[in-house]
Amino acid sequence: MTDTNADLAALDHAHNLHPWNQMQGSTDRRVIVKGDGLLLWDDQGNRYLDAVGGLWCTQIGLGRTEMAQAIGDQAQRLAFSSTFVDMSNGPAALLVAKLAELAPGDLNRVHLTTGGSTALDSAFRMVAFAQASMGRPGKTHVIARQHSYHGSTFAAMSMGMRDGDRAPEFRYLSDGISHVNAPHQYRPPDGAEGDLTDWLVAEFEAEIDRIGADRVGAFFAEPIQASGGVLVPPDDYLRRMKEVCDRHDILLVADEVVTAFGRLGHWFASESVYDEIPDMICCAKGLSSGYQPIGALIFSDRIWEAMASEDRWYTSGFTYSGHPVACAAALKNIEIIEREELLANALTMGDVFQSALAPLADLPLVGDVRGKVLLGCVEFVANKVTKALLPDEIDIGHRIADAAEGQGLMVRPIGHLNVMSPALTIDELQISFISETLETVIKTVADDLTRLRFKLD
Repeated sequence: MTDTNADLAALDHAHNLHPWNQMQGSTDRRVIVKGDGLLLWDDQGNRYLDAVGGLWCTQIGLGRTEMAQAIGDQAQRLAFSSTFVDMSNGPAALLVAKLAELAPGDLNRVHLTTGGSTALDSAFRMVAFAQASMGRPGKTHVIARQHSYHGSTFAAMSMGMRDGDRAPEFRYLSDGISHVNAPHQYRPPDGAEGDLTDWLVAEFEAEIDRIGADRVGAFFAEPIQASGGVLVPPDDYLRRMKEVCDRHDILLVADEVVTAFGRLGHWFASESVYDEIPDMICCAKGLSSGYQPIGALIFSDRIWEAMASEDRWYTSGFTYSGHPVACAAALKNIEIIEREELLANALTMGDVFQSALAPLADLPLVGDVRGKVLLGCVEFVANKVTKALLPDEIDIGHRIADAAEGQGLMVRPIGHLNVMSPALTIDELQISFISETLETVIKTVADDLTRLRFKLD
């Protein structure tokens, strides 16, 4: 229970090493103490509209009484039960069946994890196991993309390749992992000419040839690269990359940690949005709308049958795999999304959201506004024609985000970007507040930079 007499910010600063902590950054801490729908309150009584959706995850909004009840009831009934070897529990069994029902194609098998990072880490290991079970033990190499983020475990971080993520003191896998260019439509890869999908597919084929098709086991790809800058690919990109994978017996692993459970208006984006059925899907975040930590690796019957063809152990999993309280939360979350028709609301409000953000492209500092459904990104530049970035010391993403918070709006700064992924319950009034507040603060920050004699083109 929160001690209202404690200086929470001071305690946090004294003891808490945050994820992605800036070691000599600000000592200020914003301590959030309450959430209701899209609204947050800090310990100083300030209210914010959370356009970030927590961390891409609060699909149904915060403060849901029936979610708290489902979590509490399950904790009282059965707070924990191992799922190792032949043990299971009721919520876990019901959840894997529901995920198999919702997933595309023959993705009917589920390996439950503790979150997105562990789902991706598990997929990395399953690739080698599955390929060997299919009679292709040499196919252990995986190809991922520039600007990708697949999580923060050792294997997941090694597959990711996002600017600024790699500390030189840390170690990463290099053998067995390589990267191709991202489908970045605003900043196409150097040398890309003509149709972007054609160029990227040719590059992918060339990378497979360089490594050897007999060695490449999988291609890891987010349908939309979220933390890498909300990079929306050409409509035919993922389908054509899957065709290349199929020709070379390469498994396509779709990282839908962000894009699943309504973020793009569907349970999963791979087939419904981009017309391709992957071999594996990794999901988390919206699976429980952030009410409990849980993730899942969903994979095809074909992979299961190959792995089950030999009498051997599959030695991967986690103490909290299939945690009954987390699974109960996920089941209730899915029930709410279905009952309240939040997928349909996401599609309707997604059109409103994208239309409301689009005019920001005409403002000073703004180079690009992009997104899809309830994913949005504003990219800031010093020069709209050359797309040159502002100097790092300007810290434009944080500068805009800080100004927005002063007006009661939370957007997420990532370098020279602000990204958004609001709850699926968002309405038109809230969307208007987001766009109008951003317009105001972008103009204000641009004026401030001009007064500081920084030239904007």
